[in-house]
Amino acid sequence: MSSAKANKQRMAAILSLGRNDRAMLSDLAREAIRSAVAGSPEPSLKDLPPALEARAGVFVTLYRHGQLRGCVGTLRDDEPLHVAVRRIAQAAALQDGRFDPVGREEVDELEIEISVLSPLRPVARPEEIVVGEHGVVLECDGYRGVFLPKVAVEQGWSREMLLDQLCLKAGLPRGAWQDPSARLYVFTVESWKNGADHGR
Repeated sequence: MSSAKANKQRMAAILSLGRNDRAMLSDLAREAIRSAVAGSPEPSLKDLPPALEARAGVFVTLYRHGQLRGCVGTLRDDEPLHVAVRRIAQAAALQDGRFDPVGREEVDELEIEISVLSPLRPVARPEEIVVGEHGVVLECDGYRGVFLPKVAVEQGWSREMLLDQLCLKAGLPRGAWQDPSARLYVFTVESWKNGADHGR
């Protein structure tokens, strides 16, 4: 199968995620966090809908009382969504070095945002990047930085500011995105939140 055809199929699978599929992924994320925080094994999964077998990159962002509590993601698309979401949710809760690990008493207070990524698309010119619509990946000299589409909007960045901040996140100097060896990729996301009350 060609890469273009495979990407088209992956995107179709992502867009086909229904309300029940999304709710189930949100529940799986919360229960995975609960198990990891408690140090207990995850419950076995049976009779999952086919849509959760789709493969895509995933980010999980955690909020508590409206404040960021953790965010971890992967660009890899080599495991089923139900596996990736659980793994990344646990990492966001326990392995985001910016925050203390989530405690047991916090699990039910977490608002969980799941972002499922489209396949990456290389861009030849920065002008192709649409702020607020595209997530962006920068690769240069063995370094990599990633921003979800919402980041630039939340920070009020222009395209150039976004790219400069992406350089800094990757461990590169501002303006490194203009280096001839730099590679830029864009992606879109399907995102949803599951509120602390489990019903939003």
